[in-house]
Amino acid sequence: MNDHKWLKILVAVALAASSCIYAQEWRAYGGDAGGTRYSPLKQIDLSNVNRLKVAWSFHTGDMSDGTELAAHSSFEATPLVVDGLMYITTPFSRVIALDPETGKQVWAFDPKIDKDATVPLYVSRGAAWSTDGKSSRVIVGTLDGRLYSLDPKTGKPDEKFGKNGFVDLRLGVAEDFPDKHLGMTSPPAIYKNVVICGSITADEVPKGPRGDIRGYDAVTGKLLWTFHSAARPGEFGGDTWLLDSWKDRSAVNAWSNLSVDTQRGIVYVPLTSPGYDYYGGDRKGNDLFSDSLVALDATTGKRLWHYQVIHHDLWDYDLPSQPTLMDIKQDGKTIPAVVVETKSGLAFVFNRVTGKPIWPINEVPVPASDVPGEQTSPTQPIPSKPASIARTTFTPEDLTNISQQAHDYCAGLLNGATLGGTYTPVGLKPTLFWPGSLGGANWGSGSFDPTTHLFYINTSEIGNFQYMAKSPEGSEVAYRSRGASKGGTKFVDQDGYPCQRPPWGVLTAIDMDTGEFKWRSTLGVVDALTAKGIPPTGISNLGGSLVTAGGLLFIAATNDSRFRAFDKMTGKELWTVLLPAVAHATPMTYTGPKNRKQYIAISVGGIGKKITDELVVYALP
Repeated sequence: MNDHKWLKILVAVALAASSCIYAQEWRAYGGDAGGTRYSPLKQIDLSNVNRLKVAWSFHTGDMSDGTELAAHSSFEATPLVVDGLMYITTPFSRVIALDPETGKQVWAFDPKIDKDATVPLYVSRGAAWSTDGKSSRVIVGTLDGRLYSLDPKTGKPDEKFGKNGFVDLRLGVAEDFPDKHLGMTSPPAIYKNVVICGSITADEVPKGPRGDIRGYDAVTGKLLWTFHSAARPGEFGGDTWLLDSWKDRSAVNAWSNLSVDTQRGIVYVPLTSPGYDYYGGDRKGNDLFSDSLVALDATTGKRLWHYQVIHHDLWDYDLPSQPTLMDIKQDGKTIPAVVVETKSGLAFVFNRVTGKPIWPINEVPVPASDVPGEQTSPTQPIPSKPASIARTTFTPEDLTNISQQAHDYCAGLLNGATLGGTYTPVGLKPTLFWPGSLGGANWGSGSFDPTTHLFYINTSEIGNFQYMAKSPEGSEVAYRSRGASKGGTKFVDQDGYPCQRPPWGVLTAIDMDTGEFKWRSTLGVVDALTAKGIPPTGISNLGGSLVTAGGLLFIAATNDSRFRAFDKMTGKELWTVLLPAVAHATPMTYTGPKNRKQYIAISVGGIGKKITDELVVYALP
């Protein structure tokens, strides 16, 4: 055998070994750069999942019930496991390294955020891992707008990164608004030596820190490029903001996760609504690139293509989910695709290279607003496939049937109200639109199985019930939204349950080769109702799923404090365990670096009646 053939064999062996190592780890928030949340591990499978037990747990010590500190905390992080260590972030932006087999703390880094500062929520969904093959680093953004590069073995900041060991993310976007919030709650995306950052900004005001997307050098922290999320005059989309309404426009940010096609060097950015969420009279036009999926050159930040899924957003619909990259098959051909699901209950699927929709998307006429000064878009895009993943209409026949008392209460709320569905603008009298801003899909995002081409999405079924009230003279916004019931802006009955017939939480599997539903299952229970003999209703949920080669789909997310495993092919619930509290987080899995045992981890301590700070890790006994 000649040297050339030996070299090919050695390269193949090295690649196989590398692939095996990656399969046993969890190197990115979504499992991989494309956010599939898929693991090839199969030690835990259909035959033994019901034997899972708690292997270990860890308390971070970081939590707040809102009484002593400025806000509540929500423990929503998905851990990373790389090179023999687990990395978890806390609601206070601390990073903790743990032994992944025992939960023993190895180190902790505290950026010491100002806990007296006003924030909507203490939260961090995770960190990112960056390596050039020679050196590696843990990259984390903080709630108060700092970007750190940490030594993965010690947790010490790299003093050569940025200035004094961190990059100030407020520079360039927030100097004119020192009292307005800007930070990171989701990890950055990584492409080679580029750290790509979105942000969370103040969206309750029309003017504030800008939501620009920026790329930084992973070693030095130097700013490499900036993409203006609110297009400026002379730029593509600049003409969609009338009367310079782009200027100092708050939000239009990516507070959720970005995805990267590492083969092609493309980063996919899910952008959100402009501030202020529910009134756009001061920003007439389609407001690009708000509520758009934007594909950028990851090296330069140049726009490659975009698609705006909501024009002139008046519903706080955002694009909350991480775009999921997948290869699908049609007519015998493999198509590189990207899917993004929305709060509006729709899923949009594109060729991720060209931006062309996989299935036709139709511009459909929608109602106009009766709010003075408002100018709604006459149409909104509706995909022909897949079908709506959440309820998008409502009629009196859809009112709740859990009890006559609840039915009559909810029917009374509708007297004189405007009944609508998706893209019904909130008017001067109580208006119901569906799904609400906490309905449909959210930041938990979907999971994709590359072996079956099934895509899994969990959704909440709840509407918004509100009206627009004129603001006092001299206010920043001419009209503001007000809740129209005891549930505030939620359409709920006297006990806080949704006013429509169940299910209130749904898990859906979609065949991405055809765009057709494979199965749908009710997700979650309300214990007080099942105690009365009412069948499982499903329940609101916040967090994502994990799909594995073991034939399983794992998901917590639900407000009933359960962690579940489903048969990924049928949707049958196979395993359910009661957690210490609500788990508004996405699970992950990995193999112990020494004992070769498969573990499943979930962060517990979401927004609920009980506040906690516990990472719970399961394994077979």
